[in-house]
Amino acid sequence: MILKLITAAVLTGLISGFFITFYELLISFLTRFFFMGDPFKTIPTLPVWYLYALPTVAIFVVNYLISRDKHIREYGVSDIADSIVRNEMILKVKTLFLKIIASALSLSTGFAVGTEGPSAGIGAMIAYQIHKLFKLPQMLIKMMISVGASSGIAAIFVSPLTGIAFAIENIAYQFIKQYVTYLILASVIAFAISINYLEPIIFKHSTGRDLELNYIYANLLFIPFITAFVYFYLFLKQRLLHFIDLEIFKKFSRYRNYIFALIGGSVVGTVLLIEPHAAFSGKAVVTHLMNIESKIPLYFILGIIVLRIIGTTVAIYSNAVGGIFLPLMSIGALIGYGFAEAFSVVHFPVEPFYFAAIGAAVFMGVLMKLPLTAVILAMETTFDYNVVIATGISVVLVEYLSNLYFHIIRQNATKTHKSPEKSAAQKEGNNETSVSEPEEKTN
Repeated sequence: MILKLITAAVLTGLISGFFITFYELLISFLTRFFFMGDPFKTIPTLPVWYLYALPTVAIFVVNYLISRDKHIREYGVSDIADSIVRNEMILKVKTLFLKIIASALSLSTGFAVGTEGPSAGIGAMIAYQIHKLFKLPQMLIKMMISVGASSGIAAIFVSPLTGIAFAIENIAYQFIKQYVTYLILASVIAFAISINYLEPIIFKHSTGRDLELNYIYANLLFIPFITAFVYFYLFLKQRLLHFIDLEIFKKFSRYRNYIFALIGGSVVGTVLLIEPHAAFSGKAVVTHLMNIESKIPLYFILGIIVLRIIGTTVAIYSNAVGGIFLPLMSIGALIGYGFAEAFSVVHFPVEPFYFAAIGAAVFMGVLMKLPLTAVILAMETTFDYNVVIATGISVVLVEYLSNLYFHIIRQNATKTHKSPEKSAAQKEGNNETSVSEPEEKTN
């Protein structure tokens, strides 16, 4: 059995590495194809009607594909595992390819969703097929799916430790002592493949183990600053858009997805028209802010923050197939960079790229309830103790402050249409708002 599990883990890592590489390169190809070159250079030259039509048509196609196969939509890996164990979900090879197509369409046309969610899902689907091929015991389904998810994350981020931490926090914590070796094996193999083709998120300004007290002091002021933006994101998502969703559901439940698809396409078109950097997954934004040495105007940063928050929340409701890991990181990087720029006004000696790295990890870690993944991501991308220590302190305190008003629950399924009456009854007399409809994507 041990030899069979080792072979299954190796195959999962190999196949996931190649599939994720293909998936990322497909997105890059489609993005340049749809926007006729580098989108950040060509968008100002494209007709306005085209910028609105492209994401609108794409999201309608994605919703049509979802209507044909509901497993394409962005479920969390733990939900996938639980559903398979209860015999409520069967993942077919066709679903794997349709998910890649739907996600590539969403990302390449400007929707502010990330590649990590589909990558974890793709890895999980591959692992499920290998589980069937090797006729492994039913009790090992969750273990194999966590192996696949960690492979997918390790490949897309070109970061093996982040993939392992993600799987542990999401699903593998139940059997970490017994099966962690297979997570490590598959993640490292997938990483070894993807690093030859994909670019990791890197931090060029690392000082290693040298600690600067200025950053520790400044980080104490950064905590309430980023908490305010967490509140704004949660208010927009949980209160405003959720209310609109309920009103649409009550009156037009049959056409709900298509109405939000129309809204989503219009919002993405507007974002592309105003500032293209506020669209897409946000990986380029994170890498740029963490390594840039020239100054960016504060008003420009704040404008992109607001546009990305709006774009990400609308993308979730529109059924865009993608995760929120990278979009949240990009918002956090912008918030951190903006905070440091504001500090420079009073001549406080901190560099914006440091707080871009801290903000990226903290904002994602708090809103996805992945504190361990946030700290390991900060370590693996920066190798800088100033960033790692600040991230560890901030992600705990900001989550505590956020939970004073908003109830952040790690739920994975994208949509669970409860009746508005039932939802209202559940929330009556309760000042806290859950992330259950639609739920926070944690993959």
